[in-house]
Order: sequence, then structure tokens, then C-alpha cells
Amino acid sequence: MLGVLPGTIGTIQATEALKLLLGIGDTLLGKLLLYNALDMSFEFVKLKKNPNCKICGPNPTVTGLIDYEEFCGVPGHGQDVGSAGADWDISAPELAQRLQHNHIRLIDVREPHELQISALPGAENIPLGQLAGRLSELDSAQEMVLFCKTGSRSTRALELLLGAGFRKIKNLQGGINAWAREIDQSLPIY
Repeated sequence: MLGVLPGTIGTIQATEALKLLLGIGDTLLGKLLLYNALDMSFEFVKLKKNPNCKICGPNPTVTGLIDYEEFCGVPGHGQDVGSAGADWDISAPELAQRLQHNHIRLIDVREPHELQISALPGAENIPLGQLAGRLSELDSAQEMVLFCKTGSRSTRALELLLGAGFRKIKNLQGGINAWAREIDQSLPIY
């Protein structure tokens, strides 16, 4: 790929946008422009609208955007900082209650030096940077809650585990700092 190609195509796109906005010239509507930079040639392919198109045909069946989280099975990126989305988050009070009745594996994805600041009893430390290489240490049939300082790194860890087929996982929303604020005030917030 020649480095100048995006600039060339971008200039053509900008020209087309101006022509459409100003209502002047012959636009590329209904045409596909093929550009060969090696021999400086242009070709045009005329396109016809598909009368059976599910989006733009006379009887569209697709009329809105899909639910990204539902379709892909992973949280979207438009969530609050420290949140993996409603289906994947667990609050500190919810986790505290569930820990009283269930055996849940706690995975701390922070760096080892952060454990000196604050830690949850019984949590295992698998830093986010090592998680992909240590998946064999995890049981996909076991319930797990991932956490970090504020929930951002554990959200990325959750996405990694979802991609590897894990489904019984949650993200501690707000991380260990939320736990320190809402459950155990003896822990420092950092």
C-alpha cells in the first residue's frame, strides 16, 4: 500500500462532498470509482440499486441499529468508566452478599505492587498483562468476579475472557475502590 493513497482518495471524497453540498458537477452517485495509482488510471463501474435490499429497498426489514452487546456477546465501549455494562457488572454490595452464600473466585487483575496498598481476602492476583497467557489456570464453569482499582482494567479482562468463551464472569463495578467506599472503609482508596 502506498502511503499517499489515503490522501488521494480522501481528496476525491472531499471533492465529492463539496459537489453534493453545492449541487454542482457530475457526482459519483450510483458509481464505483476504481483508482490504480501504479498506472494513474481511473475506472468507473455503474451500480444499480438492489430492489430487494433489506435496508433501502421499497419494503425494508432492517429499520434500526442492532444491539451490539446482544449480537456479539461482549460489552460495548460506550459504558461508564469502570463499568462493563449492566449484564456484566456486579456492585460491591451485591458481591458482598453473594460472597456470604456462594463460592465465587475473585480475580484481581491489578499489578502485584498494588496489592500492598489494598487487597481483598481470598482474591487471586493475575495481572491483566498476564491474563491471556494464564487462561489455562481458570475454570470456565466456575463463577468469577474480576476487579482492579476502578473497574477499567477488569472490564478489559472481562472482554478477553468473553472472547475465550467464559460466561460465568462479572466485573466489580468501580473496582476495589468501590469496595473500600461501600463495604470495607478500612481499605485505602487510591
